[in-house]
Amino acid sequence: MISSHPPLFGITGRSGQGKTTLIEALLPWFRAQGLTVNVIKHSHHSIELEPPGKDSARFRRAGASEVLIASPYRYAIFHELNDEAEPPLAALAARLSHADFVIVEGFAREAMPRLEVVRPSTGKDPLYLTDVEVLAIATDDAAAIESALPVLALDDIARIGAFVCATLGIALPR
Repeated sequence: MISSHPPLFGITGRSGQGKTTLIEALLPWFRAQGLTVNVIKHSHHSIELEPPGKDSARFRRAGASEVLIASPYRYAIFHELNDEAEPPLAALAARLSHADFVIVEGFAREAMPRLEVVRPSTGKDPLYLTDVEVLAIATDDAAAIESALPVLALDDIARIGAFVCATLGIALPR
């Protein structure tokens, strides 16, 4: 069966661990390897990209199912869920343009390989203890991690990037 979207790789961790910062650091590394990477981030908050009085917000409030706002630099599609359930991750990934893979932040209940960001100094319980999808840990304090999983230095972007690619079966240029 042909997949309707590229492979997904999750970056997970408790709030404040540095997930977004890690993804932000990985993206230029992937680009330098010649890879195209999309990102899906889940939010538990309402998403507003324009102030309430602007045109796109007014169109949505007036009843449009979708509003696409475009500029010479980017575009965004607002899809109002109304009484619909939040779409599954696969449906959201299928809406994205072509990429070699998609990094996913959030969607913790979706099955996909994951790397967890753990900062032991925060005192938050790590997810790898109960999440079987976590295949490796990126941390700023390897000595504090007790796990048989691979432990990667949080600042070793090349090693983390290579781990993601190897996990997804993506060959890197030599």
